[in-house]
Amino acid sequence: MMTNLFSVFDPSSSIFNLSLNWMSTFLGLLLIPSAYWLMPSRWHILWNSILLTLHKEFKTLLGPSSHSGSTFIFVSLFSLILFNNFMGLFPYIFTSTSHLTLTLTLALPLWLCFMLYGWINHTQHMFAHLVPQGTPTILMPFMVCIETISNIIRPGTLAVRLAANMIAGHLLLTLLGNTGPSLSYMIVSLLITGQIALLILESAVAIIQSYVFAVLSTLYSSEVN
Repeated sequence: MMTNLFSVFDPSSSIFNLSLNWMSTFLGLLLIPSAYWLMPSRWHILWNSILLTLHKEFKTLLGPSSHSGSTFIFVSLFSLILFNNFMGLFPYIFTSTSHLTLTLTLALPLWLCFMLYGWINHTQHMFAHLVPQGTPTILMPFMVCIETISNIIRPGTLAVRLAANMIAGHLLLTLLGNTGPSLSYMIVSLLITGQIALLILESAVAIIQSYVFAVLSTLYSSEVN
């Protein structure tokens, strides 16, 4: 039963289908050129307003001294994760953000770049950041160890948080869908209502987790400046 339950997250065993599964991660890039040729609709205006709001918020988190284009990578990261989260809600579409292969690929290089930049260009600031202000002298060695461990596990927590939240919702939807055929008509109608409510909740989770991933990456970047 557990094998069948978690098999919804497995890519196809065929090499050809496996490549197509992971190619679905970048299907959103095919929609970008059309936005330049089509007349702007209300959806384009809404999406542009969302991106502009995110740009202003990320600019505030990075500080006034940051370049105006420094938020581009975080806005793009939000867009990529949001698109893949929503793609996974459709039937028979591979959910790439439920795999650590993708989430860790996004989190680990960003964290490494932030750490290398900080330790090379702001070494004294990075050492000072290991000991919070006001820490008693006797606790300083322990605080250095704690802060070092918390910095090391950051890419793992980013990756696991996104993957675990996407897996949890899909498992609930799969469990409710598998129990439907063995129930009566009245219970099935209630089950469908519950699935619709859970699908709406998962849509909210897809947005929130994309935002959390992008905001935490922005905060990690602001700490090394």
